[in-house]
Amino acid sequence: MIKKLLKPARKLHKYLGYLLFLQIFAWLLGGLVMSAIPLEKVHGKHLALRKLDNPFSSADYRADINKLVQQSTKLEHIQFSHFLGLPIIKLNHDETQVFNGITGAPLAAPSKMQIIQQADKHVLITAQVSSATHLTQGPREIGYRKNVWKVEYGDALNTTLYLSASNGEVITVRSSLWRIFDFFWMLHIMDYDEREDFNNPLLVSFAATSVFFCITGLLLLLQSPPWRKRRRYT
Repeated sequence: MIKKLLKPARKLHKYLGYLLFLQIFAWLLGGLVMSAIPLEKVHGKHLALRKLDNPFSSADYRADINKLVQQSTKLEHIQFSHFLGLPIIKLNHDETQVFNGITGAPLAAPSKMQIIQQADKHVLITAQVSSATHLTQGPREIGYRKNVWKVEYGDALNTTLYLSASNGEVITVRSSLWRIFDFFWMLHIMDYDEREDFNNPLLVSFAATSVFFCITGLLLLLQSPPWRKRRRYT
């Protein structure tokens, strides 16, 4: 029975090998790269801080919070924060409103210079800003978030901070390490568009085909198992 299966198994194994070689190599190489780069470095924790400690106490927020709440509908939560040495109050709902924590006046959107100053407070590296660009819609690496500032630094890892254009809050940190990891993650899950669908049909199909490849390889192994003693001719 096994002998009858060997010839078609050999042929199937050969052609499956041609089909799967590049993707299996990509899986192996991607697994190596992704396991070799620590996740904290991928997330840029050594490059910049997402949050800064609040230097202000509750007594520093002298604005009438009741009046501020009355200006907002569908309020989800209130956040006491700070921006460039100023206490601020954020009212979060569909669209975040930001107020001066002392006077209660609405806070204007930060300027380009203020955004750069804010980014410099968060970075942990010694590098200069190479560019600061306002984007009506960010790229895929921040989920196409709208109305953001992209601040790039001239270091070896091309550290990039994305900040909210409305209140200067740091959204995320990206770098060349993150982009390398993201590229190999794309190859690993075979989602070449949004790189999020781990159950896409292409990945499932190649994974199933790889299983058949292993099965045919096992059948070929049974043709000449390593435990069978070979005859020696003298």
